[in-house]
This record gives sequence, structure tokens and C-alpha cells, in this order.
Amino acid sequence: MENRFNQYRIMWVLVFFDLPTDTKKQRKSASDFRKRLLIDGFTMFQFSFYVRHCPSYENADVHIKRIKNMLPEEGQIGILKVTDKQFGEMELFVGEMKESLPPVCQQLELF
Repeated sequence: MENRFNQYRIMWVLVFFDLPTDTKKQRKSASDFRKRLLIDGFTMFQFSFYVRHCPSYENADVHIKRIKNMLPEEGQIGILKVTDKQFGEMELFVGEMKESLPPVCQQLELF
């Protein structure tokens, strides 16, 4: 019997999107889409990139179907399903936030 929980059966659903926010209606639509992703158990990975862990391929399909039923009228949305093994191979790089230095003052020397 195949192990139900292995790194090739466990799935991650990745949702990435670019939604227009020029008008009040578009901003509300984008905000509602993000909120619905959170309600469905997704976690924000980056501002327009959400992820959800799913215990099986079939469970991932259920969540993908939900996303398809809540797509906003405008914008671009991508959905990607990857195995836990593939997701674990992701390399993340976090750089330091550079703070702007205060302007250099010229020091006058009195003697």
C-alpha cells in the first residue's frame, strides 16, 4: 500500500495574480479576491502570491475549483499545483533593506 502522506502526493497550490486597482470597484474586487483566498486557507507568500498546503492531489483540485468560481472579472490569475518535494526545492533569498543614510553634513573646523 502506498504511503498516503509522502512528498510526492502532498500538494501545494500556488495562486499568483495581477489585478487592476485603478478604480474603487477594481480595488474592492482585488481586495475581495485576496480575502476569499485567506478564508479558503491560503497564506500570503508575497503581495500577489498566495500558497496553500493540500494533503492530496484530489484536495488540491477542490481548492482550485473554488478559486475558479471566485475569479474577478478583470486581471490575470495563474494557478500552479506542485508536489511537496518540488515546493521544498524552492530557493529563497532575502536581502537586507537598505536604509537611506542621512545627508552628510560638512564639518567646519575652528582653530
